[in-house]
Amino acid sequence: MFQFRFEAKMTTSSADWVTPMQSALIKGAADIEYRREALVPHRLPAWARDYYSDPGLAMAESMPAGVRLTLRTRARWIELNTRVTRFGYAGMPRRPEGQFELCIDGQCYSLATPKSATEISFDLSSGKTHQQSGDISSLRFDGLPEGDKKVDIWLPYNETVELFDLRSDAELQADVESDQPVWVHYGSSISQGSNAVSAAGIWPAQVAMQTGLDLVNLGFSGSALLDPFIARVIAQSEADLISLKLGINLVNSDVMRARAFGPAVLGFLDVIRDRQPYTPLLVISPLYCPIHETTPGPGAFDAQALAQGQIRFQATGNDEDSATGKLTLQSIRTQLAGLIHRRMSTDKHLFYLDGCELYGPDDHQRWPLPDALHPGPEAHQLIGQRFVERAPETGWARSTLGSRLSSSPCSS
Repeated sequence: MFQFRFEAKMTTSSADWVTPMQSALIKGAADIEYRREALVPHRLPAWARDYYSDPGLAMAESMPAGVRLTLRTRARWIELNTRVTRFGYAGMPRRPEGQFELCIDGQCYSLATPKSATEISFDLSSGKTHQQSGDISSLRFDGLPEGDKKVDIWLPYNETVELFDLRSDAELQADVESDQPVWVHYGSSISQGSNAVSAAGIWPAQVAMQTGLDLVNLGFSGSALLDPFIARVIAQSEADLISLKLGINLVNSDVMRARAFGPAVLGFLDVIRDRQPYTPLLVISPLYCPIHETTPGPGAFDAQALAQGQIRFQATGNDEDSATGKLTLQSIRTQLAGLIHRRMSTDKHLFYLDGCELYGPDDHQRWPLPDALHPGPEAHQLIGQRFVERAPETGWARSTLGSRLSSSPCSS
């Protein structure tokens, strides 16, 4: 694959440096697409994108949730030239615009939103797609502290991003920390970041910043469906730690019954274990979500809420259907706990965490799900904090991280 040569150059103004974009600056991406003068990060490798062309998964993986530019610099200001693509649905409320977030040594300093964007709108009634092209935006981050520092610019979790170049008042260099354990996390739109307020506000990013983990986020909106080829992606990764948050999409998409669920989970694990038999692997059951606790899917938009300009979700199944094998969150937790605990007797590197320990009924009373499905910004922070506290209690990550988790300021 062609690589841009990484060479920062000073402009005619003695204060400005221009740094061309190249893959060494991008962390957390599975693949980099070279598109004329820009780089486009992807969260699935090219072979997986070609393997199964589902439009929903294709859109989700193109959104760089958890991907960031990682730099070492003495710059007091940095500009990023980028173009984003925003997605929406005709007749529905617009999604919040994505934000780029600059953080230094785990502390977030500033947000920036592109003024222009390519807009793609899907008309669900006609099946047509409308596109309006946008321009390149220059995002400026000012007032950075003096001295040498590690800078992460987290990319938005809900937009596709083209990265052109960087400008600054001092040289920018790629920051390579070989001692950072690589954490590969698989999950749904909650892991991708839905309803988080910013790029670094998604709960996996919160965990990564608190613990120093090198995050690879495979949270795919609507698409955490135990696809075998995704298990191959995880198996082929260079993971030091793996976590799988399973359940919600299997319910709200109504894609399988209880009989198929167990073998699908075990098969997914088998594919990973064929290549990574000793990597610590944590399975997480679903977070608390009232609409699907005892009511099967499929899930759907709430028509009354849409009429009022709001997006909310509802379960359209019947509680009685669970007796015939339709999945609910409660039935998944029960079955998943049994499956994993039985397998733990022969797999000493496998661990289990009940999702309600991260976000449960009491948490819902204090921080309700704004759209009845996805946690809001405060709950994302809570889930990240709880993960830092509870994950090591299962035994997962202790040998790899040592004191990284237990010494976090979020630990109790």
